[in-house]
Amino acid sequence: MARTEAGLANTVSDTPSRTLWQIFRANVLTLFNAIVGCSFGLLLVLGQWKDALFGLAAAGNILIGIVQEYRAKMSLDRLAILNASMARVVRDGTAQDVEIQDVVRDDVLLLGVGDQVPADASIIDSDGLEIDESLLTGESNPVGKGPGSEVLSGSSVVAGHGTAQVVRVGADSFARKLTAEAKRFSMVNSEIRNSLNRTLRWITWLLLPVMVLVINGQMQANGGWEQAIATGRWSAGAVGAVASVIAMIPLGLVLLTSVAFAVGGIRLARAKVLIQELAAVEGLARVDMLCLDKTGTLTEGRIVFDAIHETSASPDPGWRQVLGWFGADPQANATARCLTGAFPSDANLRPSSTARFSSARKWSAVSFGSGQLVSGTWVLGAPEIVLRQDTSDKARVLEAAARLASSGLRTLVLAYLPGQLAVQDAAEEQPPADCTPTCLLTFREKVRPDAAQVLAYFREQNVDLRIISGDDPRTVAAVAREVGLDAEDGYDARELPKDPDLMLEALENNLVFGRVTPAQKRDMVLALQRGGHTVAMTGDGVNDALALKEADIGIAMDSAAAATKAVSRLILLDGRFDRLPGVVAEGRRVIANIERVSVLFLSKTAYAIVLSVIFGSLLMEFPFLPRQLSATDGLTIGIPAFFLALMPNTRRYTPGFLKRSLSFAVPAGLIVAAAVFAVNVYAMAVGGHTSNAARTASVLTLSLTGLWLLAAIARPLNLGRAAIIGAMHLGLVFVLTLPLLQDFLGLEWPRNDLLLMAFGSALGGILAIEALHRFESRRNGRK
Repeated sequence: MARTEAGLANTVSDTPSRTLWQIFRANVLTLFNAIVGCSFGLLLVLGQWKDALFGLAAAGNILIGIVQEYRAKMSLDRLAILNASMARVVRDGTAQDVEIQDVVRDDVLLLGVGDQVPADASIIDSDGLEIDESLLTGESNPVGKGPGSEVLSGSSVVAGHGTAQVVRVGADSFARKLTAEAKRFSMVNSEIRNSLNRTLRWITWLLLPVMVLVINGQMQANGGWEQAIATGRWSAGAVGAVASVIAMIPLGLVLLTSVAFAVGGIRLARAKVLIQELAAVEGLARVDMLCLDKTGTLTEGRIVFDAIHETSASPDPGWRQVLGWFGADPQANATARCLTGAFPSDANLRPSSTARFSSARKWSAVSFGSGQLVSGTWVLGAPEIVLRQDTSDKARVLEAAARLASSGLRTLVLAYLPGQLAVQDAAEEQPPADCTPTCLLTFREKVRPDAAQVLAYFREQNVDLRIISGDDPRTVAAVAREVGLDAEDGYDARELPKDPDLMLEALENNLVFGRVTPAQKRDMVLALQRGGHTVAMTGDGVNDALALKEADIGIAMDSAAAATKAVSRLILLDGRFDRLPGVVAEGRRVIANIERVSVLFLSKTAYAIVLSVIFGSLLMEFPFLPRQLSATDGLTIGIPAFFLALMPNTRRYTPGFLKRSLSFAVPAGLIVAAAVFAVNVYAMAVGGHTSNAARTASVLTLSLTGLWLLAAIARPLNLGRAAIIGAMHLGLVFVLTLPLLQDFLGLEWPRNDLLLMAFGSALGGILAIEALHRFESRRNGRK
């Protein structure tokens, strides 16, 4: 109780990664939303609900943004590395089960097979105690722990038992530090979202001065401020001002981007790929550096028997049955159990004495009594331990074992000794002397069958690969070679420089890295990002969590720890590595299609700004009502863009999404604005036209040029795209001819001269857009 009150208990603050108020404030309380919201409210106050339909799109954008960030927050808040709910401790001389948060510093832990270590502790005593630290360190081999050694919270006991005294608890423990750092909030780095946010910031700053200019122009066009206010015509001017302001905002682009991401996420979910954040759909398509963890990613995380290498022309009889016994032994470790498939056990074998395997002494032994084919003592273990006596035969075997180990294979030797294993020898650290080697056995990690094919795909796509693991560099290099990579030697991360520039140089010049710590994995990802790379990282252990979080795209396997899944952007639910090319294809479809439709939305922003500035400066009435712009936007941009964004598109990603979009959208917007302005100048010059007739001529001009812009962007045309364009032309006919729509939109057919002017201006705009499209196509090397 005293230690708990002193703050020495194994508790940790549950402060959320980001509060709901912070998420709400970031998505709602912005200058951009304030302008849209005030415009929406003003129209409702004026009773112009027909012109306030844009509010639905704005509300949709806000809602989607809040939902995306809230989902990310909930994943982080659920993040936990310690899974066990109870710990066994000694208090007042008796063993007790307590909640892990009730463990205090200096508690004595009782550790047995299957237990998860609840807090960092120092071993007091052990009996064959072996700890699996792979989730924390990436080292796949169990680590033997003796008195005085340290065990880390989050690791698990896989063999033996022992006691340990708690030395660090709560936020100071290793697992909790990993959790705290992994829970730091961040959104995926999305070029599409970043580009749109940058564009919206530019537009937001333009809105205020343009609004002032337009509002003044509208009041002056209605007789000046005093007369407009006195006669009530200020309300018509306010509607025109709102129309110009809302036209400048690409509300539909933000909404459509979110929809495209969501549809991509649904498609990938059907392929057993979970998207934790929608923008991650495009992320993998932009990646140029893929960092792969070995254990659990390239391999299945388990050891398999590789081959047998006989060491003498006449091996001792019965050795195959002996290997079958070692594999079937209930006390066998994971490596020995791999022998069961290749060497069936003989139920008739009756051992007279055994020595259990431990990672500390690295050998096990069994003796069989006389009368059995395999009578005598058999020792299975590390060659350098079992064959410690210096003889020429043993030296030859050790040399062969070293060659095999250098290729990344795990190597054991089976040796024979006549006679029985004495009882006291079973407890000794050294194996029996004078053993004769019978055969060498090699083991390897089971490589995923789809790994080589997937890595070949990424190499074809010019994506650089790096294998990063906590295992021995030689072992990692061997796995890399097995999956088709040209990796002669692995780089030992213990020699990796801490300087970011030198670290980047090592990463650029080497393919395989072993003995990498969790902190180094994170630093390596950061170094690659500083070097200009877009980095994806795969992993399944807690040791990968920090690197996965910092990577542009973190990818967790189905077998990953809960903490690793929580910070990943993508999760392969069925563990199939070959799902990744499908993710790339989906990301490419999203990026290419969003780039295509963004030109439509940004061209609208361009011509809206130009028209607002021109009409505001010349004190002319804005040529559209908000509802008319909603109709033209729907026909020329919104509806077709929705279908175009969901169509197949295999174009490879190239950086510069926003620059390419603006290079076409801005001049296209100027062309459309010029065509509309020409119609209005003509209407003012000849006179005699009603406001509704002039607006109708503007709507016709804008619609025709906008539909040609749509046709240019949709190329190369196929049946589906042609059908969309044809349907939008048919929709325009309905809008202009159906009395109900004419009345709702305030349309009135103009006189023949103004109608011809509208068609003529539209034709000029169409020709200019066509010339612009051909110029941009030649410059970008596309048809």
